[in-house]
Amino acid sequence: MKKIALTFALTSGLVGSLISTTGLAQLDNENSQINYKIGSDVGQYMNKSEMEFDKQAFITGLEDGLAGRDLRLSDEELAKVQTVIREKQQKLAQERQQEMMAEMEAQKVANKKEGDEFRAKKANEKGVKTTDSGLMYEVIEAGNGDKPESENATVVVHYTGTLLDGTKFDSSVDRGQPATFALNQVIAGWTEGLQLMKKGAKYRFYIPPELAYGSDARPGSPIGPNSTLIFDVELIDINPQADKPKAE
Repeated sequence: MKKIALTFALTSGLVGSLISTTGLAQLDNENSQINYKIGSDVGQYMNKSEMEFDKQAFITGLEDGLAGRDLRLSDEELAKVQTVIREKQQKLAQERQQEMMAEMEAQKVANKKEGDEFRAKKANEKGVKTTDSGLMYEVIEAGNGDKPESENATVVVHYTGTLLDGTKFDSSVDRGQPATFALNQVIAGWTEGLQLMKKGAKYRFYIPPELAYGSDARPGSPIGPNSTLIFDVELIDINPQADKPKAE
C-alpha cells in the first residue's frame, strides 16, 4: 500500500466515507468545532507520521469506537500495536532530527560563504570601516553628543535589522517604540559598535556571525546559523546610571 498524505487521502474518497454528501460541515457551533478539531488532529497525525494509511481499517475502528462495540483486537494486540506506533514515532523523530541537522550544517556553510563574500566586497567600499574584531560600519549621521562610556552604559536606540537578502527580522522603528538596554546585554557587535557612536548618530553595522549569534539558528526567527547581520542604528540617548539604584 502506498504512503499517502492527508490531501490525497481526502481526494481518494475518505471525505465521502465519513461525512454526508451534502457538503463540508459549517463549523458554526461548538459541537461541530470540537469534532472538526478531533478530525483535524487525526488527519495531521497521519500526515506527519508517514505511516501507510488504510482507509477501511481506519473507518472500521472509528465505527466500532463510536458504536461502543467490542474492539476487534485484544488488549494484548492493542498493546503490541501501541508499541509499534511508539517505535515508528521514535524512528521518524530520529530521521527528522538527522535531516534537520544535515540542513543546519548546509546552512552554516552557505551562510558563512555568503557572509564572507559580502563583507570582503563591502570592506572596499568608500566610507565603510572595519574594527580589529571584524565589525564593519559606516556613518550615516555623525552625531554631536557624548559616547557611551563603557559596556555597562544604558542606551536608548531605534534600529532595524535585516539579513543580506533584505529580509527584515526586527525593527523598533516599525514598533514605534525605541529600545532601552545595557550594552552588556546585547550581541558583541552592538556592544562594540554603539560605543563608537555619539548621541544623535546614525550608523549602519555589518556584523559577522562571530559577533552576532554565531553558528546557532535563532528559534522563531529567520536568522540562520553563521548569518551576517545588517543593522541601521540611531543612538537616541545615553544613561550610564540607569541600571544603578537611586540614592535614598
